[in-house]
Amino acid sequence: MINSKLQISNCYNINQLRLESWNSLKLESSKLGENSKGSAEEKKQVEKVKKILSKLESIESYFALPGIHRLGLLFEMIVRQEYTAFAHKISEITKLLVSDKYRSNPNALEDEDLKIDQLEDIDKYDGKGKNYFEVLFVEDISLQEENKLRSDLKEVCTSSDQFNYGVVVQKTFEDAMIALKFNSNIQAVVIRYAPPYKSKKITPVLKPFVQSILDLDVNSKSEIRLGPVLGRLVKKFRPEIDTYYVTDTSLANLKDNTLKTFDRIFYRAEDVQELHLTILRGIYKRYETPFFSALKEYSKKPTGVFHAMPISRGNSVFKSRWINDFGNFYGRNMFLAETSSTKGGLDSLLQPTGTLKTAQKMASKAYGSLNTFFVTNGTSTSNKIVVQALVKPGDIVLIDRDCHKSHHYGLVLSGAYPVYLDSYPIEKYSMYGAVPLQQIKDKLLQLKEAGRMQLAKMLLLTNCTFDGFVYNVERVMEEILAIKPDMIFLWDEAWFAFAGFTYNYKQRTGMYVADKLSKKYKTEKYRIEYEEHIKGLKKGEVSKLPDPDKVRIRVYSTQSTHKTLSSFRQGSMIHIWDQDFRKKTQNTFMEAYMTHTSTSPNYQILASLDAGRRQVQFEGYELVEKSIELAMVFRAKVNDHPKLKKYFDVLTVGDFIPKEYRSSGLSEYYNPKTGWNRMDKAWEADEFVLDPTKITIHIGRTGVDGDTFKNKYLMDQFNIQINKTSRNTVLLMTNIGTTRGSITYLTNALLKIADELDREELSLTTEENKIHQAKINSLTQDFPPLPDFSYFHHSFQAVPGVPGGNIREAFTLAYSEENYEFVPLSECRPTMEGGRTLVASSFIIPYPPGFPVLVPGQVVSEEIIHFLTVLDVTEIHGYSPELGLRVFKDSVLNRQQTVTSMGSNRKKNLIDKK
Repeated sequence: MINSKLQISNCYNINQLRLESWNSLKLESSKLGENSKGSAEEKKQVEKVKKILSKLESIESYFALPGIHRLGLLFEMIVRQEYTAFAHKISEITKLLVSDKYRSNPNALEDEDLKIDQLEDIDKYDGKGKNYFEVLFVEDISLQEENKLRSDLKEVCTSSDQFNYGVVVQKTFEDAMIALKFNSNIQAVVIRYAPPYKSKKITPVLKPFVQSILDLDVNSKSEIRLGPVLGRLVKKFRPEIDTYYVTDTSLANLKDNTLKTFDRIFYRAEDVQELHLTILRGIYKRYETPFFSALKEYSKKPTGVFHAMPISRGNSVFKSRWINDFGNFYGRNMFLAETSSTKGGLDSLLQPTGTLKTAQKMASKAYGSLNTFFVTNGTSTSNKIVVQALVKPGDIVLIDRDCHKSHHYGLVLSGAYPVYLDSYPIEKYSMYGAVPLQQIKDKLLQLKEAGRMQLAKMLLLTNCTFDGFVYNVERVMEEILAIKPDMIFLWDEAWFAFAGFTYNYKQRTGMYVADKLSKKYKTEKYRIEYEEHIKGLKKGEVSKLPDPDKVRIRVYSTQSTHKTLSSFRQGSMIHIWDQDFRKKTQNTFMEAYMTHTSTSPNYQILASLDAGRRQVQFEGYELVEKSIELAMVFRAKVNDHPKLKKYFDVLTVGDFIPKEYRSSGLSEYYNPKTGWNRMDKAWEADEFVLDPTKITIHIGRTGVDGDTFKNKYLMDQFNIQINKTSRNTVLLMTNIGTTRGSITYLTNALLKIADELDREELSLTTEENKIHQAKINSLTQDFPPLPDFSYFHHSFQAVPGVPGGNIREAFTLAYSEENYEFVPLSECRPTMEGGRTLVASSFIIPYPPGFPVLVPGQVVSEEIIHFLTVLDVTEIHGYSPELGLRVFKDSVLNRQQTVTSMGSNRKKNLIDKK
């Protein structure tokens, strides 16, 4: 609401402000007519309504529906004192906006007279109408010309058109950018000539939400080029949108970058119908789902199955007396789509030539890669494919120790030597942060000093982490490429598939940065910058900029599409931006892909990846922004509510990221006194940022540990599923499927839990209260230290004294039961104090979060033993509490050390001879 109770700073984004403003208008308009006509009270209420309408006017000018024109009609109703009808219409419009039903049937708001019966009919609408979108026209034209444009476009629309669209006209460069930021319905932009730069519509209401646009570094004095500049910015901020340019400049005078920027260029004399058809065609091209559509068509065909899979067509299910309930549960279409066929419009995942090949190309364009591959058995498999494809036995991989277990197993398969990197610890909350850039550089320089730089092939980092820590991808890549210009980067973006569809997040993705740096290093401007940088270096100082003559951009991203976007479980993608892919990697990549990809992939998963791509190209921007908004609203609710604050803290940037990694100074997203802090600058500059959709709640003051809180309260009482727990935290996340209702349900559940905790606390006896306070103290004051990676035992070091371990050799050595034994956890410390070195013979992986505490060949430290004894998760892969830790026998280590020393001497002799 825009009143004394609602300050603008308490709204995270313009869409929240917009909806709350309409709700406020609905409330205030319902009070019209309560007082006698002409009375002071009535005049006061009318002024209050007009004030809200005026504020809405500045927002609605960027939307086609309801739009500025309809607000004008509403103002006229107030002037005519039609208060009852006005209140009714406001109520119906608000209902349509909140429910989004107007987008299924925009005609409900299209009638200039705003007919109430038409608005009411929307509730009966079945939602099967044409999809609706909006087209942004950018040109400084009069209202009369604007109306003529709308009329001309309406004339060429026909009932056979597959889609409906509305028209938004903006007259300036800034207003066009604001419309793109505010209005997720915009799916096409038509820039007509060169618009003026400055907006005249930015009110105090809008300013907090458009500051990033006002700060754009654009040469606004050169207005003749603002059309192409705007086109390039549209592609930068919302690349999924179709862009068209209307100009009088002859083809001979159009620059190449202008021609490449736009999907099509028109001239004023050309028919408006051609523009209309081009707009619809652009939408249709994105709307296509080649494989999903082919699978639907295939399922309709009558077929005779004389091949594998009795379940195909549902024949073995629906005719069964014993499992037909299985078929009824999933529905007939699921079984009609079950097939092993690669013909009839379908395709082979292992060697696609048709619909799957097209679907992967469309995904590649949507995600900004040069190549994209679908994977049907999860990102665990995607990770193994990439690692096995790019590194061979003896190569070195710099890898964060707390990455997903699949990477460690990938190193076992490939035979590469890991150089483990430690994330900074956050002991207060029993979790790890991310790997500081300086540590990565130090390890790389150690390898260089040891003469092993040429073997360092890959840097592997998790972005973003389970808990939401996001790297400054551009800075990491640039400074590492300055040391080793051919380094390959693998960014595990399992939890970050959604990030490419909103600008702040996109800047920290592998594909976006790869494309950006590739273009940057080819420019003369960068070459001059590099030469000046080299001249300014002091003796012994390491360059932070790559040599443009040597640098190669080779970036891979693996994404768990199913985790944050619409896909069936195990749907994953590998995105590649590797300028040497065809020359150096394609053959080995395809071999690795063949190694791990089933010859019988699940077609439903593939179809879901295809359909999910369509969704993010049309709705990605809106849905991702909404998931961020809901996360922010929830954070604010917990911070503001006295009952929730008593037991729960939503942890934020300052809790997780040390000051030295936050050059922006941003420490929190929301403060009850000052409202929202914009995160734009932090996401541009800071070494690490926190993804706000990953919500970590500190529960230490409840006296209940994370695992108990998850099971006893959230799951058992409210059936609320969460991501992970630590000793004193629970991790939740919002995603594109999160609704306002689910956030409300979560908030209500926490309030009920707080009430229950209050009741439990009041019922405690004096002795019970002492025990309870001790638990609280343990969870809020006693912080067990988090162990770093210790080191590889000498027997398994690639080269003694140099980072890198032979994890594959340690792993395979444990194939024989004679080589290892079990030591109970309680006996580990006394054994170590007695002088024995314990060396792990297996992976020890708590789940969640799914990264190893110990890997084969690693020396067991006291810190690791202590950590395992206080760990609160019940699922630890590779560890049996009944048996204890599995470690190598001393006799095996002694034998192995002798073999390793002999091998190292041979290697040294070869190096010396060279």
